[in-house]
Amino acid sequence: MKKKLLPTMIGVALAGGMSAAAADVSVFGHLDMSWIAFDVDGGSDDNVLTCTTCSLGFKGSEDLGNGLKAIFKLDFQFDMVNRNPHKGDATVTYQYVTPGSSVTTLVTSTGVVVTESITDRDQWVGLAGGFGKVRIGTISTGYKSHGAMIDPLYRTSLQGRDRGLQSAFHRGAGEEGQGRATNTVRWDSANYNGVSLVAHYTLDSDETDGEDDNPYGIGLSYSNGGALVFADYITNDGSHRSTERDGWKVGGKYDMGMFSVMGQYEDYSNPGAEDQTIWHVAGTASLLGFKGYLGLGFGEDDTSGNEYTAWTLALMHDMSKRTMVYSGFSQVDCDLPGSLSACRRVGAGGGEDDLFSLGLKHKF
Repeated sequence: MKKKLLPTMIGVALAGGMSAAAADVSVFGHLDMSWIAFDVDGGSDDNVLTCTTCSLGFKGSEDLGNGLKAIFKLDFQFDMVNRNPHKGDATVTYQYVTPGSSVTTLVTSTGVVVTESITDRDQWVGLAGGFGKVRIGTISTGYKSHGAMIDPLYRTSLQGRDRGLQSAFHRGAGEEGQGRATNTVRWDSANYNGVSLVAHYTLDSDETDGEDDNPYGIGLSYSNGGALVFADYITNDGSHRSTERDGWKVGGKYDMGMFSVMGQYEDYSNPGAEDQTIWHVAGTASLLGFKGYLGLGFGEDDTSGNEYTAWTLALMHDMSKRTMVYSGFSQVDCDLPGSLSACRRVGAGGGEDDLFSLGLKHKF
């Protein structure tokens, strides 16, 4: 079913775009292909091709009159390197009752399962007007959105959220405070002289699992000219098994044309487990169509004392407004893997996670 869904939607959207004048529908996409070489102490070494959050989607709006619009977005992620879908082995154990008796036996069966690699990204419907925007569905949190604004390598193999410069609150999908929140309502205020608010609230999709968590977050930003500053708070409202996680951050960016500086500070709290701090500072310099980037980061588990340092050095070149080539090296140096998400690839003794990348990124 999923295998047929994407091409069907493409056909419907293109046909609708040619015949419907009342609605504004556009097709957009993000393609990022890179060759990466990585060397992880206590882990693996390899050279691979990777497709970093490649996606295809549809977005649009309809004028409802009186300054009100209906808006929507459907975004699908796929993998250009590996075939869609792929097959794997699955082992299932189930109970079998012998006919005509009450004898119950456990039966183990191994077979082939098809795992679809076409997955959803932000998918929502909403309304826009003088109050701003209200969107309902699966949608990125304000915490994640603000982090993306200060990463020129966002959605590449060198993006900061994968290389120790930003926390796990910027990644993943689900209803436990992940970067892409499911079952969620998000409100973005109108812009008041550069000031805007964003808030989201996530509902529990299954009341039978013993969980009663309703994550939420709020953020404030100010943008004027080349300056951007923001502050965010997020919580998973974790009453479920006492796994409450809270995070707050402040950050920003200042663009001076040829040069820009950016960074943020994050504080992560998980009562009874660990408290972590993660910060990074970065800068870019542009000349003759090339942009150099250097990002420096640090993370610490306040409970165990485990630490890591991270840095990324990259060179980017915009071949057009839509196409960019880039190359860079990134290193995460860890005391121990511990509970720090940036260090989970290294071995038990800690060490370095080194990555070199050469990539091509195109947006349409």
